[in-house]
Amino acid sequence: MNIYNFLILLLLFYLSPLKAQELDAQVIINSDLVNQTNQQIFKTLERSLSEFINTQVWSNKEFLNSEKITCSFIFNLSGYSNDQFEATLQVQSQRPVFDSNYDSPTLNFLDKDVVFSYQEFQPLFFNKSSFESNLVSLISFYANIIIGLDADSFALKGGDRFFEQAFQIVNLAQITSRKGWKPSDGRRNRFWLIDSLRSNSFREYRIVFYSYHREGLDQMTSNPKKGKIALMKSIQKLEPLFERRPNTFLIQIFFDAKVEEIVNLFREGPKVDFKKTENILKKIAPFFGGRWKQIRA
Repeated sequence: MNIYNFLILLLLFYLSPLKAQELDAQVIINSDLVNQTNQQIFKTLERSLSEFINTQVWSNKEFLNSEKITCSFIFNLSGYSNDQFEATLQVQSQRPVFDSNYDSPTLNFLDKDVVFSYQEFQPLFFNKSSFESNLVSLISFYANIIIGLDADSFALKGGDRFFEQAFQIVNLAQITSRKGWKPSDGRRNRFWLIDSLRSNSFREYRIVFYSYHREGLDQMTSNPKKGKIALMKSIQKLEPLFERRPNTFLIQIFFDAKVEEIVNLFREGPKVDFKKTENILKKIAPFFGGRWKQIRA
């Protein structure tokens, strides 16, 4: 085989659709608040989680290496004793915007009920049919949420199968006493997150999530004004959900991820009539009232 044919085969190999892992995740274990002289256990945990998340194949969907979803899992430890960890977990993810070098945030969620057991060098395995450990279930749950939201941003209800897997993880985790998996554990936990995403009562959220990204953001490079108008129409569709379920935390989850993006997009570029959208934002997301004032459309 000559060098030309070899290079062609090599190129075809890298460009062909491979059943690659879906996530390109960064894991950070912040132990600043833990009084522990031996930091090795935290470094081992960080490596172990990174390998688990990034080498696990979470679905049968084909991904190119360049299509992996960029995300991060940031554990801020508040306690550690006898292999027991207490922490909060910040989960973040992004998706690329068409024909640009910009990545749009799709999730920015803080889980305050993170308690798990881990022994150094303990293997981590995901079994979709059984509960292995609170740590494995926690990571697997958010991996499926991330992939599901990413799929929803490219196709209407494209994340269904991933949300069903996340729902199965929650069901299997009902046997544990750890918080966050049950409806009685609070109103902003894993149970209510996946319950809301799957429920027809909150159908506007997933419709908006798709239209915001595909009809809005993905048009911004070729036609910024058209993209802005589509973004405004998408945001306005959240009002009926707010009227029907004013206390749903899905709306806050949306704006926790999108507030900076919305402000930056409408503060710059071609001018549009933003007044109606601004009034709706002040109504449905008053917790970001100060940020909406920064928009001068």
